[in-house]
Amino acid sequence: MVAHLLRLRLLMLGNSLRRSVWQIVGLGAALLYGTSVFAAVLFGLAYLGRRDVELAGTILVGVGSLVALAWWFLPLVAFGVDGTLDPHRLAVYGIRRRDLLVGIALSGVVGVPGLVTLLATVGTALVWVRVPGAFLAALVCAPLALATCIVGARATTTVLAPLRVSRRFREVAGIVVFLPVIALVPALSWASGQLDTDRLTVTQLGQVVGWLPFGAVWSVPGTVAAGRPVEALARFGVAAGVLVALILVWAWSLERQVSAPSRGGQRGSRARGLGILGVLPATPAWSVTARCLVYWARDPRYASSLAVVPLLPFLFGFLDRGDGTVLLMLAPVTAFIVGWIISADVAYDHSAFWLHVTSGISGRDDRTGRAGAAAIIGLPLVVVLAVGSAGYTDRWDDLPAVLGLGLAVLLCALGLSSVVSARFVYPVPRPGDGPFAAPQGSAIASLVIQGIGWLVLVLAVLPTAVLAGAALAANSGLLDQLVLGLTTPGGVPGGWFYPTSEIRDDAGARLAWLALAAGLGSGMVALVVGVRVGGRLYDARSAELMQRVLANR
Repeated sequence: MVAHLLRLRLLMLGNSLRRSVWQIVGLGAALLYGTSVFAAVLFGLAYLGRRDVELAGTILVGVGSLVALAWWFLPLVAFGVDGTLDPHRLAVYGIRRRDLLVGIALSGVVGVPGLVTLLATVGTALVWVRVPGAFLAALVCAPLALATCIVGARATTTVLAPLRVSRRFREVAGIVVFLPVIALVPALSWASGQLDTDRLTVTQLGQVVGWLPFGAVWSVPGTVAAGRPVEALARFGVAAGVLVALILVWAWSLERQVSAPSRGGQRGSRARGLGILGVLPATPAWSVTARCLVYWARDPRYASSLAVVPLLPFLFGFLDRGDGTVLLMLAPVTAFIVGWIISADVAYDHSAFWLHVTSGISGRDDRTGRAGAAAIIGLPLVVVLAVGSAGYTDRWDDLPAVLGLGLAVLLCALGLSSVVSARFVYPVPRPGDGPFAAPQGSAIASLVIQGIGWLVLVLAVLPTAVLAGAALAANSGLLDQLVLGLTTPGGVPGGWFYPTSEIRDDAGARLAWLALAAGLGSGMVALVVGVRVGGRLYDARSAELMQRVLANR
């Protein structure tokens, strides 16, 4: 029965790859990328294992713990677990629970995450190739580590299955899981500093993590290499106990899930009036705007983008060198996030897009309404962040330049997105999925389309960016350093063209206001042109867009 379940999983995977060439390309690219990343990490650890066994073991515990935690918790909000072997569908066949557990667990290896994790766990033995005892311990712990990852993923998703159907749970959990990703760069920088200045602290942290459920199995070979066999045996016991506990939890929750009746229906909700639809003017464009604003407020795929914005000041503040230049980029980066997300608006609508097609809304009204909703969200954010960053860094002279660049990015992105969403429809997270989920095989298509779109956006914003950069350089004194570098001391030839401080300050102010005018003007032109071109594409391709949306269901 276990072999039959594995054959069934392979058959379903093969059928999914026959649907589209993008599925095969995406699977191959993902497997190649994941394998190359883990190979680089393992070879680095193997090299480190020859130099410093203790440090190699500490790093291995940290990396392995992150892998285990990713298996346990990312499926709750991102891609979920494989649904082809759904226990509800298999319950009618009377399969023994033990065979069902083993079959579903082994099927978790079939796929990019499972194969990469399998190679990584077996490859950890390379770290200890010069220490025979630790090498054997790594080979013994490799299947235990793989089982801990896969069974842990099944246990968490099965136990929390009743909560995962709740939209609020997915929104909150997605944001909570995304927070460590935002803090990853500062954490890695801190860790690298600790390796140089406070080696003892990092080693002690690795010792503690090595006793925790997600880190014990990764710490056994390092403990053997350090010459502590009793402690290594104790850590192995903790790892084995964790796996047994995960199996029992999964079996218990699976029994309850299969035995309980399927809840296909949802509670009805009382009508709450027209809401924002009753506030905005009763025109087609404003109706689309109101509908899209509801999406921005309630759809986790949109809300997750906005949830990143409050975290950007902390990340940019960490990356700033002290002169405030990085913090001044808050407004342009936020403008890009808000303006570009509607490039997939039609795909995000999913089956609800038929409302736009059957109601006879013109392409111009549809494009105007969608861009208007994003502008209502983005314009206040850009202005607040531009003023706030200029005030916090006390660089008020740069405010016009920063605001002009932010407006240029936002308006040009909205115009370009109005064209892209009317021309291309690529697979995106479906309604109800986690905000970071994506159908298999969609990565290559979306990356190609978005890469070309980003290049066009850069070209459209480039004139304003050059003016804003020149204004920032003039106001920060960078222009002074550049000109001084071109001149020679003592008034020899070359120094005659060096302007006075008044002229330089005036040039910075002029450039800043010119950047504001250029950003606002070019952005408005790009928005109007994008809405008109996108509207024409929409009118000519609305039926085809609907067909493409339904094909990605």
